[in-house]
Amino acid sequence: MKRNTVALTTFLALLLLPAQRQNAQVTADPALVAEINKIRAIDNHAHPLRYVGEGERTDDESDALPLENLEPFPLPVRLNPSNPEFINAWSNLYGYNYNDMSDAHIHELLRTKQRLMNEKSDSYPAWLLDQLNIETMFANRISTGRGLNAPRFRWVAFDDALMFPLSNEAAKKSNRDYSGFYPSEERLLKRYLADLHINSLPATLDEYVAKVVTLTLERQKHDGAVAIKFEAAYLRKLDFDEPNEKVARRVYARYAKGGEPSPSEYKTLQDYLFFYLAREAGRLGMAVHIHTIDGAGSYYRPGGSNPLLLETVFNDPTLRRTNFVIVHGGYPFTKQTASLMSKPSVYADFSAQTFLLYPHALSEILRNWLEFYPEKVLFGTDAFSFGPAVDWGEVAWLSNTTARQALALALTEMMNDGEITPERAVELARMVLRENAVKLYALKAN
Repeated sequence: MKRNTVALTTFLALLLLPAQRQNAQVTADPALVAEINKIRAIDNHAHPLRYVGEGERTDDESDALPLENLEPFPLPVRLNPSNPEFINAWSNLYGYNYNDMSDAHIHELLRTKQRLMNEKSDSYPAWLLDQLNIETMFANRISTGRGLNAPRFRWVAFDDALMFPLSNEAAKKSNRDYSGFYPSEERLLKRYLADLHINSLPATLDEYVAKVVTLTLERQKHDGAVAIKFEAAYLRKLDFDEPNEKVARRVYARYAKGGEPSPSEYKTLQDYLFFYLAREAGRLGMAVHIHTIDGAGSYYRPGGSNPLLLETVFNDPTLRRTNFVIVHGGYPFTKQTASLMSKPSVYADFSAQTFLLYPHALSEILRNWLEFYPEKVLFGTDAFSFGPAVDWGEVAWLSNTTARQALALALTEMMNDGEITPERAVELARMVLRENAVKLYALKAN
């Protein structure tokens, strides 16, 4: 009996060891942290603001779908402008000497920031990258602008507008967020048409894709775009089905001059246009970035941005020349994202997770990805502006700091479990923070 009791006790102890180890707080290896902090990163996804000189119009082109058009919605903890982590950002970036967010101290901060902007002028955005040890930031913007020049900034153009050429009134009525977002896409399409000196939609779908879609992508490529971006999950589900060209032609021809297509008709046209855009991007050597995350807005549909909805796209043999990036890594569907990286042309960045999650939570996701397809993982900040005090530089600081901490934690755990050597850990860190992007976008390696 005593022997059985000892055996049972030993068995239970062994059974509990993995859980106890899993719950233990891991500390990142100091030598690895030091190496990671030296790496000049390439930021796969951000929304930096151009430099605005005195008397110039405020920059309103950092996103095709500005959140100001939505009803108020709650912010996650770390993105709230009152998050005290931003005090550390101010200290590191601007020498802020206080440990509070009092109005008087914020006013002093804003004066300091404005003085720096005035002194550095067009070099101010690049100066911010230097403070973050980021070599290149991919600027998701309607257009570039002062201070956002290559090679420090690379343009990613927005092309959802080209997918919605017909009446969007039915969609606007179906979702309150859609009613705030669709007008922005309609204005952007008019802008793209005006850039081509086209006053109205062509009569046929063949003319539209040849004279509007292809020529717009070629202009974007000529102007320096390395990728095109889709925020379609804010406008519809990501369930792009195999396109029916015959039906798409008929729908376009019937409604190009007016009238309202049914949801199913319009979806068929949108699916066709998405596949066409993706093929053209591949032909031109531009990657396709797709927003996939639990997004902003009170009426956003998280299930509509599950990356598994893109299986038909990623499996299409006509799109194998196109590289796709699952932007934001599909959070919270990150394990589904890991499975999709098995596709030869599919990559993922973990931008936005870098300010939604704390380092330990993010490290678990990164470890899962690194144990599957480390050559497909990209760093990103999703830096954007909340205003003068918490601007895109502060969000970039929070994301950059979190990403490096999380990466160090994930790699330390892999070393502790004997999966990788310290040398391999540094190699993986360099891959994630820069080398994977260098290869994907054929950037000049420094």
